[in-house]
Amino acid sequence: MKHQNKNYQIALDGPAGSGKSTIAKLLARKLGFTYVDSGAMYRATTLYLIENNLLDKSDKMISSHLKKIKINLKERKQCQIVILNNKDVTREIRTSIINRNVSNVSSKKEIREEMVKRQKKIGENGSIVMDGRDIGTAVFPNADLKIYLTASVYIRAIRRKKDLKDLSEKVSIKELIKQIQRRDDIDSSREISPLSKSQDSIVIDSSNLTIKEVLEQIVSFMPSQ
Repeated sequence: MKHQNKNYQIALDGPAGSGKSTIAKLLARKLGFTYVDSGAMYRATTLYLIENNLLDKSDKMISSHLKKIKINLKERKQCQIVILNNKDVTREIRTSIINRNVSNVSSKKEIREEMVKRQKKIGENGSIVMDGRDIGTAVFPNADLKIYLTASVYIRAIRRKKDLKDLSEKVSIKELIKQIQRRDDIDSSREISPLSKSQDSIVIDSSNLTIKEVLEQIVSFMPSQ
């Protein structure tokens, strides 16, 4: 699909657990677009910092490592595989330790600027659906369609609990609600590319919607071919 003879960009933003990745992945598949989970890039970076004992180091030291962090996103059997320095880390980046630290890592100026630069470059190669927290504001401010997907904290906690169960981790709903609220606070208050809804975004609350219903709503906002 092309829009006015150019690559078509869909930016899908929203808080943790709102269903962005699931919806963006299915939407890209439906439209034949490239799918990019920008959050996976920050999660992979967080994993690298943890594995190299850099999490509490100075911004200058962390910045000196950025070029060593090679992240590749690949499609395999209708799933996005995350490769960090030639290692498949798809499951590792979804664990609780990453959930607890990714917001602090992604709020660092040098990391944010580097990842946004990489994301913009990916967007030059074809029609794309990218999800994250600043896609419609910082990465693709001129995106053809901007969606802000949200849901209640309780619903988001339930979804996160299911994800962690698949990874054999047990975390209470109460604890997950605290983690999500803390992450919302960090993401919304950071100086660099905070989580925010651009004025031209279409807001969809997925709390009481099925995946199919969310997809149908988004497709309905796209221009007819």
